[in-house]
Formats: sequence, structure tokens, C-alpha cells
Amino acid sequence: MTAGDQRHTADGATRVPAAGDSFHTMWADLRGIGRDSATRGYRRYAWTGADADCRTWFQEQAQARGLAYETDRNGNQWAWLGDPAAGDAVVTGSHLDSVPDGGAFDGPLGVVSSFAALDELRSRGTAFTRPVAVVNFGDEEGARFGLACVGSRLSAGRLTREAAYALRDGDGTSLPEAMEAAGYDPSAIGPDPERLARIGAFVELHIEQGRALDLSGDPVGIASAIWPHGRWRYDFRGEANHAGTTRLVDRRDPMLPYADTVLAARREAELAGAVATFGKVAVEPNGVNAIPSLVRGWLDSRAADQDTLDKVTAAVEAAARDAAARQGVDLAVVRESFTPVVEFEHALRDELAAILDGERPVPVLGTGAGHDAGILSGTIPTAMLFVRNPTGVSHSPAETAAEDDCVAGVHALADVLEGLACR
Repeated sequence: MTAGDQRHTADGATRVPAAGDSFHTMWADLRGIGRDSATRGYRRYAWTGADADCRTWFQEQAQARGLAYETDRNGNQWAWLGDPAAGDAVVTGSHLDSVPDGGAFDGPLGVVSSFAALDELRSRGTAFTRPVAVVNFGDEEGARFGLACVGSRLSAGRLTREAAYALRDGDGTSLPEAMEAAGYDPSAIGPDPERLARIGAFVELHIEQGRALDLSGDPVGIASAIWPHGRWRYDFRGEANHAGTTRLVDRRDPMLPYADTVLAARREAELAGAVATFGKVAVEPNGVNAIPSLVRGWLDSRAADQDTLDKVTAAVEAAARDAAARQGVDLAVVRESFTPVVEFEHALRDELAAILDGERPVPVLGTGAGHDAGILSGTIPTAMLFVRNPTGVSHSPAETAAEDDCVAGVHALADVLEGLACR
């Protein structure tokens, strides 16, 4: 039986799979797609073969449930229960792409849980009064083109067509070229206000990228806000030369100021109570016996408030310029992406809490990770649920969640959808 198939009792009546069965079947179907046999991590990059396989999986889940399937102008996938044009829809979902050698849960947990939550509600005999949809937003991680949340940014008008067309991967392939090669029409990309106007609420379930729930002992939490965050590219340009024959005093080695800047980022973030990471670097000509001509590093920095983030990034850039000047190296700093602080709509957040609070209140916590829900928050009411991560590890093959917690997340999401879409 494939994921999402309906089962039949002895008298021939249809029975929708229980949430736990539905979740585990889908999870087993999806978990092998895009997984590297050596690292055990996932490489589901936008508009690649692994991404296409994930998209096929999504379409099959929609069709197996009798949901109306469509792909929007920006390549985002939708599965509708009810009339999409009716308006005031309740939408849930997340993304299926990954960072390089990422974990299994970041993104896919939200999509699988969304379908499983619909299965749960159908098993309850729930009568919906509003349309409900599951969505898979494209290119959320930005692993291929360097910009996160491309699909939702385009839809919300937070990324222009011109800027999207200028995006290129490490091989020089442009975003429109990649989309066209994958069978999509890049000429149509751009803002999608009519579609977003039909949505009354978007709720994204996601594995927690931290240990707050593990420390509190709760399987599920509600998001309060997303920290402001951004990505900056640092280009240190020096002079290529022979590593064995060039005197140290004669060198213009861009690796040295880059190294100083990496240490400065850690120091400034620690002083401010923020985070700052150089996690990607490119070196030219990248030879063992050659002094580099170019060291290009990408800074990711996040903080609880805008003022702190500004102070950290300004201090890191100042340290980089001082280090570059000492080595006779040129430096260019380019901000490639930025997302301001996102306060999820308080009314929707409070409604989720009212639905889910039982003997003890459901924890409400902030996060330093960006999400499609954060991008859409300026256009439509959004909220997030987090599922406990026992180690706090994310963006790594070691990312994990307990099966019981995943099922608890499905039940919580089902309760939320029932509370929002059946009133």
C-alpha cells in the first residue's frame, strides 16, 4: 500500500489510516530520496533530480487523498481540500529541499505531518467550513542559489523577477535555466497576490532547531518570533603566487584576513549574545602550493533584536577591513539576503495556544532560524508549531526526533487545523 491509500474494512467501507500509520508510511517512502550513501545526509537541492523526486512524491500524496493538486507560477506545490477560490483558507506545510548533507526532519517533517494531520481529521469525520491546503514551498534552504526561501519570497513580492533571474549556482547555471531544465516555465515567476489573498491563516510545523523543548520536557511548542538574520559575502582579494618561493613579507595572502575575520565573528557574537558563522568558503586558485588570489567567505549572523545584529555585523566588517589592510588585501562586503525580526501574529498565536493548552500551557519560544512562515508573515497571518529535538542538532545528518514526538506533532497540528477550519 502506498502512502495515503485508503484502506477497506471487511464490509467494504473505506477507512482513512490513523495518523501514526499514515505518518510512518509516508516517512518511509520519502526518507530515501536524495540521501547520500556516504554521509547519510540529504542533498535535495532546488531543481535537481532529487528535488524532482520529492515533487513527484508530493503530487502522489495529494492524488492518493483525492486532493486538488496544482503548481503555482513560482514552482510551489499545493494540495487542496475544498474550493481554492472560496477564500479564507487554512494552509499548512513547509518544504522538502535541504542544505548540503542536511537532516531528514528540517522541512519534510512539516509536509509529512500536514498530510498526516488531514488523514487524522478525516478519520475523526471532521466537517470543514473553510478550504484547507498543504503546500511545499520551493528552494527554502537556498543551498543551490545562495538565497533562502526563494519560492515564498517570490510569491510574497519579497524577491523581484529581475533579482531572481540574476541568481546563479556554483556552476554558473541561472535560476531560470535550472527551472526550465526541470520542466517549469521561468517566465511566469513573480508576485502572486491573488493566491495569497485567498489564505486566511498559514501554520507551519517544524522540528525545533534548538533544545528549548527538550529542556522543558514538552513534545510540542508554539513559535513567538524569528530573530532578524542575514547573509553577507566577504571577498578578500590578494595576489596569487608560489607558496614555496614567495617570501612571507612579499605576500598579499587573502587567507590571513579571512582567518582573522572568522575569529572576529565568533568573538563579537559571543560578546553580544548573538550568533555569527562563516560556514561556506571558496578559494581561488585553490592549490596546495599556491597562495590564493581570492578567498570568498559567507557570513550568517542572527540576533534577538535588530540593534544587536547591526552591532555584531558592523564589528565583524570593521575587523575584516583592519585585517585586510594589514595584509595589503582588498575587501568587498555584499549583503546577499536579509530578513528583519518576525513577530508572528499575536491573535493567531494566542488562538493556537487556546486550542492546544491542556493541563499545562504549551511553551511559546523564539527561534534563530528562518522559515517560509516568516517570509509570508508580512502578507498573511502566520504561526508555527515546533516538535521537540532531543539533541538540538539541525542541518546535519544527526538531526533527529522521537517517533512519539512526531506523532504528537501530527495530533497537535490536526487539532489546530480543526480549530481554525471548522469553526
